[in-house]
Amino acid sequence: MVAAASVVVAVGTATGLLSALDDGGGSGSDEARPAVTSSPLLAPLPARSTAAPTPSASKSPSPSLSPSVRTTTETRKPSRTPSPSPSATRTEPAPEPRRAPVPVSPRLYRNPDSKVLDWVRDHPDDPRRPVIEAEIADRPAAVWFADYSPSTIASRVRAVTDGAAGTGRVPVLVPYAVPDRDCGGASQGGAPDLGAYDGWIDAFAAGLGSDEVIVILEPDSVALSDCLSADRRTARFASLARAGRVLKAANPRARVYYDAGHSGWNAPGKQAALLRQAGAASAASSDGVFSNVSNFHRTGDEVAYDRRVLDALGGPASLGAVIDTSRNGNGAPADGEWCDPDGRKLGRAPTTNTGEARIDAYLWVKLPGESDGCKGAPGTFTPSYAYDLAR
Repeated sequence: MVAAASVVVAVGTATGLLSALDDGGGSGSDEARPAVTSSPLLAPLPARSTAAPTPSASKSPSPSLSPSVRTTTETRKPSRTPSPSPSATRTEPAPEPRRAPVPVSPRLYRNPDSKVLDWVRDHPDDPRRPVIEAEIADRPAAVWFADYSPSTIASRVRAVTDGAAGTGRVPVLVPYAVPDRDCGGASQGGAPDLGAYDGWIDAFAAGLGSDEVIVILEPDSVALSDCLSADRRTARFASLARAGRVLKAANPRARVYYDAGHSGWNAPGKQAALLRQAGAASAASSDGVFSNVSNFHRTGDEVAYDRRVLDALGGPASLGAVIDTSRNGNGAPADGEWCDPDGRKLGRAPTTNTGEARIDAYLWVKLPGESDGCKGAPGTFTPSYAYDLAR
């Protein structure tokens, strides 16, 4: 994503909220340890408000959660330094003032199998452990499915959704296997073709169960599509629209969100036009959009951007947005750096209480502390980086 990269209790007159998630949740211990793929590493694309990003500057999916039977996290090293975002021409804003901690939504699921939890368990005497455990490990984050594994994907998804249902909580799932993802960059991979992808999505949907679930559908699949020919882009968007319909038909309580990039990437009108082609304006396939995955843009900027995208998108008034707030506490670096940049902080805690109209949730889609590839090997949990983000 451009300078690459958690849901809300219903509030007042705010619209588009996840009403199904508005009450306190169960408090049972997390039990499932499914085999899920680490979230990919999203490296930033050139930040520009109107021009489409080029393939060579593609962003990388952020590594997020790792499986008990782990697969290798896709990594991406851009072939060149991405262009800085528009904000790079002005002085970086001062950090947001420290606020009282925002309560984490009791309805969001913390998967018990993650690299940060592994580190906490394995380092009981490390002086950084209390901060990392309290500020990162104890907070819910998304679970990524980034490898093309048609024979096991249903059971792996089911392991997460069953584990969440057993605790009365809501999981956040990220299917990431669309063909030609990352425009052939370092996170290239996915299904061999769209026919195979459609079958993979069918199997993914079979694991959703019948309880509440949030699906972040294919980061970068819409914002980063200019590398495709017109025919291939049309075919991808048709497949994404189908994916949304399949997911929602398999579990009517599933909330499906489509890729809106982020506020430093495409202009809202352009992004909305792409999203409309991908089915994001239809209630049969979509509940809205997501932005800022694995990125650093300030929450306020994303709120304004997402509302503009939704206004331009049209569709039902119930469509909303979710924002990845895992690392955006200090905003994006002024120099456009995206790979484990210094001076970043955790953003707002994952919650379903945003208090913002049409903003359904703040989610941690990328797990903070997993490296982009500069402070540690790509996709690995790096305690020094996590500690700097959290303290």
